[in-house]
Amino acid sequence: MWIKRDIKSELLYLASQYPVVMILGPRQAGKTSLAQRTFPEKPYFSLENPDVREQIIADPRAFFLANPDGAIIDEFQRYPDILSYMQGIVDDKKQKGQFILTGSNNISMLSHVTQSLAGRVALLKLLPFTIGEITSVVKEYHTDDYLLNGFYPGIYSEGLNPVKAYRNYYETYVERDIRQLLQVKDLIYFQRFVKLCAGRVGQLFNASSLATEVGVSSMTIHAWLATLQVTFIVFMVQPWSANISKRMVKTPKLYFYDVGLASNLLGIENITHVSTHPLRGALFENMVILELLKKRFNAGLDSNLYFYRDNHGNEVDILQESGYQLNLFEIKSGQTFTSHFLKGLDYLRKLIPDRIESSNLVYAGEQEMTINGHKIMNYKSLSALENYG
Repeated sequence: MWIKRDIKSELLYLASQYPVVMILGPRQAGKTSLAQRTFPEKPYFSLENPDVREQIIADPRAFFLANPDGAIIDEFQRYPDILSYMQGIVDDKKQKGQFILTGSNNISMLSHVTQSLAGRVALLKLLPFTIGEITSVVKEYHTDDYLLNGFYPGIYSEGLNPVKAYRNYYETYVERDIRQLLQVKDLIYFQRFVKLCAGRVGQLFNASSLATEVGVSSMTIHAWLATLQVTFIVFMVQPWSANISKRMVKTPKLYFYDVGLASNLLGIENITHVSTHPLRGALFENMVILELLKKRFNAGLDSNLYFYRDNHGNEVDILQESGYQLNLFEIKSGQTFTSHFLKGLDYLRKLIPDRIESSNLVYAGEQEMTINGHKIMNYKSLSALENYG
């Protein structure tokens, strides 16, 4: 089953403007399927395949001569030197959309791209499904179903059991990539670190505290965190900064690129576990933030998401920058609206009234309304938003 991806139109647009388009994202997020479905006429080569990789390494010039109109090259970070040869090809050919590259290691790829293909390549980031993509072809799930199943395509297109699928995903891809990047000697410490990160989803990141619990140095924690970020396992939301208060929190918050993986790492195995878990609210917050992030990435844009918190307890979950203006999003996992949900939004609107473009409460309830200028919406409505980001 193929589920049409929202990012496809942006991929086609960039391919009409640049000779090379690079699709970044987590493993198994659908990068290969997207590229092949969008450009079915292009030959496909996976550098994960050792035979293909060795053949290209042996004679890269012959490879390009055999594919004069370009190709899809999957997981190209397995042989990044191929970009040096590609540079001359695209400069000579001057053909738009010639090569489509995919990869799942952010830093190692980007460093080679900036050296070899600067100005010739467009970058896209593809994350797992959005809620809108899922509900366009399959039944509409309840909130806890999303938190358990996550959004990886295989869960839906192949009907995989999410508990087993995420276990296999973690052991097959996450730990393998980590071994390649960090050469971790004692995997037990790293596994403990990842699970503790899941236990801190939506919280301020404290490297010293984690180092104590894991039993390694703070320097090691920062190195491991950086690796989880470049391999699209976790991301950080930075605090919004402005000269309005010296008491603002300056520590970022930690989230996972897929809420299903976070749930699995927390030991959640069924719907009952989700509904009773003390971190259900944090997982819901993670899911909603991902919807906003995916909307940006699917439009070919970088994240513009921040959070607000000061030392007096005033906070708003997400501030989305739109030029000088800000779109505010407070996120609540409850199904029943109460006016208390608007406390942080009211505070920030009074503090910086000239900068607030919109004020939104996103929750799990069905009733949508506008109260005192605040838009109250169900989280599934985020897919239909057109004026944010």
